[in-house]
Amino acid sequence: MHNGTTITQFIIEEQRHIAGATGDFTSLLNDIVTACKVISNYVNHGALVGALGSAGSENIQGETQKKLDVISNDVFIKSNEWAGHLAAMASEEMDEIYPIPAGKPRGKYLLTFDPLDGSSNIDVNLSVGTIFSILRCAGGGHNPTERDFLQAGTQQVAAGYAIYGPSTMMVLTTGNGVNGFTLDQNIGEFILTHPMMQIPADAREFAINASNMRFWEPPVRRYVQECLDGKEGPRGEDFNMRWIASMVAEVHRILTRGGVFMYPMDDKMKAKDLGGKLRLLYEANPMSFIVEQAGGGSITGTERIMELQPQSLHQRVPVILGSRNEVERILAYHREG
Repeated sequence: MHNGTTITQFIIEEQRHIAGATGDFTSLLNDIVTACKVISNYVNHGALVGALGSAGSENIQGETQKKLDVISNDVFIKSNEWAGHLAAMASEEMDEIYPIPAGKPRGKYLLTFDPLDGSSNIDVNLSVGTIFSILRCAGGGHNPTERDFLQAGTQQVAAGYAIYGPSTMMVLTTGNGVNGFTLDQNIGEFILTHPMMQIPADAREFAINASNMRFWEPPVRRYVQECLDGKEGPRGEDFNMRWIASMVAEVHRILTRGGVFMYPMDDKMKAKDLGGKLRLLYEANPMSFIVEQAGGGSITGTERIMELQPQSLHQRVPVILGSRNEVERILAYHREG
């Protein structure tokens, strides 16, 4: 049995360094932790509890929802609507914001989340995860609207993800570095196992859906081709390519051993007038916060993602993130045209 620091102990210790802290933020994080434990249990049991397969519905993005998408969304709502820490929530799976219902206390924070990232993997038993971001709500949170959620990533109070793999882990930042916690199933607690995670500045591994190569913009095509050319190419190094189709799993690998993850703009998305593939508020901003806090970089190709001013709740953006030197190389290629 591991006798290390629990995530609750860790969060309380962090709170003690903040002047005037009331404990609301700590309690909110504990509610999020509880939700992720429940989702982990559903994921681990899969078909045994009838949680696999399609839900027969679509989300606001027009994507077919899995049963676990719907279940996970409900778990997050129920775990976080009652305690009085939030003014409203927004989810990738819901068309509009979810204000805390009348009759329940409201707080000063906003919560955005992707309840089950990579859910296309669930039926084939590959890693999936949950992504979340916490923002402050202007005006004390009395009458929250969609506009309150449209804050740049630099305004995030905290961000994190849970990854449901061979072990369940939670990775969290409150703006003071990145720490990873592993769920000890014997005691039902997340234990600090990966303190102050850092992404190596250099890497020889990249993740991209290569089936879209013919649609990529020239800077991304150039970068990937140089990687594929290996030792005989201009980089003079052999690279490995990965693709899991779960942003949580891709980012977790990068946090653990470095690399770069790319879901860039391409001609298919331009033709559909999409700003990108991944959602700014639910995926790109929280993951960018985590990656930057771990020493990495995160861009659209031409801009820092965290500095973008969101225009809508479900806005999409291109995402390129990971080892800083690789991200800066890709940025330079875009600026060169």
